[in-house]
Amino acid sequence: MTINIYNSLNRSKEPFETLEPGRVKMYVCGPTVYDSCHIGHARSVIVFDVIYRYLTAVGYDVTYVRNFTDIDDKIINRSNELGVSPESLAEKYIDEFHHDMDALNVLRPTLEPRATDHIDHIIRIIEILMDKKYAYASDGDVFFSVDLFKGYGKLSGRKLDDMVAGARVDVDQRKKNPFDFVLWKASKPNEPFWDSPWGKGRPGWHIECSAMSEDYLGASFDIHGGGKDLIFPHHENEIAQSEAAFGKTFVRFWIHNGFVNINHEKMSKSLGNFLMIKDIVKEYHPEAIRLFLLSHHYRSPVDFTDQAIKNVASGLDKIYALLDRAEKYLGSLPDVNSNYHKDVIASQKDFWVLFCDAMNDDFNTAQGIGVLFDAVRSLNRLLDQLDQSDQTNETDQTNQSDDIQNRQIIHNECLNILKMGDILGLLTVSPGAYFQQKKESVITKKSFDAEMIEAMIQERQDARKAKDFKKADEVRDRLKEMNIEIEDRPEGTIWKVLS
Repeated sequence: MTINIYNSLNRSKEPFETLEPGRVKMYVCGPTVYDSCHIGHARSVIVFDVIYRYLTAVGYDVTYVRNFTDIDDKIINRSNELGVSPESLAEKYIDEFHHDMDALNVLRPTLEPRATDHIDHIIRIIEILMDKKYAYASDGDVFFSVDLFKGYGKLSGRKLDDMVAGARVDVDQRKKNPFDFVLWKASKPNEPFWDSPWGKGRPGWHIECSAMSEDYLGASFDIHGGGKDLIFPHHENEIAQSEAAFGKTFVRFWIHNGFVNINHEKMSKSLGNFLMIKDIVKEYHPEAIRLFLLSHHYRSPVDFTDQAIKNVASGLDKIYALLDRAEKYLGSLPDVNSNYHKDVIASQKDFWVLFCDAMNDDFNTAQGIGVLFDAVRSLNRLLDQLDQSDQTNETDQTNQSDDIQNRQIIHNECLNILKMGDILGLLTVSPGAYFQQKKESVITKKSFDAEMIEAMIQERQDARKAKDFKKADEVRDRLKEMNIEIEDRPEGTIWKVLS
């Protein structure tokens, strides 16, 4: 098995080879915790959550580090606006981040370091850069000299000479080059500070990630990720300062996810179209949000519209409806960690293998989701065939043998679907719990009157008892138009809400 990853550094897909056999070291830039997280943050976190899940599932020992930037100009400015300390503000939004990501079924990474816990390490790296003449101090600030790092611009594809010629940056007479970036900032009145060889101050943004990644993963590691907006200057500057300090290739594979647009427009504060995670999980099932964000290749932009996510939510309903059918047939759904029955699975199309083929091609979740729905359609067809054959009540030995084999096939096909769901962070609840949650959600939102639905179901039952099947069918059709699906069971008629 070979995984091919699009490496932003070389702008091409490359076979994934780790520095240490069987082990992956991955660092992803986490949030600057000064505000609530929006749908753009969710996409990045979910993309790398799936990569983490998949690499672990196929046998790698993954050390996944995702940091918190808990000291920054934005945090200081926001804390001053609100009249609270930067520490308490950061703590508030770290807690909110965890709450949002838990709601979206995002696994916690191996480590979640905070910048303020690594000040000594940051200072040590700056001292190394000063000793090697890559950095210089000026009025209590310390800057990295981009002219002296010959590889500057290799990630973004920018040439320093061209950037300087067309530069529109604030003039800072203390800098030798307008693109020199700050490693250490001298403290201003009423700002948090730490002591350093250059005076009281705090770290610059870029150096924080270099310090935290080196501390936990070493000077060289396998994967570094984040949104495309981080390629320049943040990741470009990380490369420069890390490779200048340690003299090693900083990262083997750079992975960057595309942006989320809102109703065909770029998400921006000026347009007021930021969608906060805490708000959208009230409107849509968290798994529908995940499925939507993963339904496009991670490097492509994705356009968030109400209709688009409703369409995806309808697809999620179909998966759970299939699992509901299979659960009734088997008695219970298989454990996602259970083993296959290899003797009968050979006769079936191996959707798990096809799913892995998609994921091995640069983590192509869009294609993988297509395989998932193919598996759902295939199992639905099998269950349809079995429903038809059950109309004959023969119980000879041959049919009993067929039943055992059919149950094993259904078990294994369900297992395929659940394993794919596990990688995607989907199908985490039972079908009954899923549809009950949807029912409760729409009742809470008062989208319809639950008593009215129960009354219509009773009307249909009365019509059936009176053998007025035309009226019974009319009631069922009216319910269907309201996106209400009913099912007659021995214990009575149940109903569920579809998207």
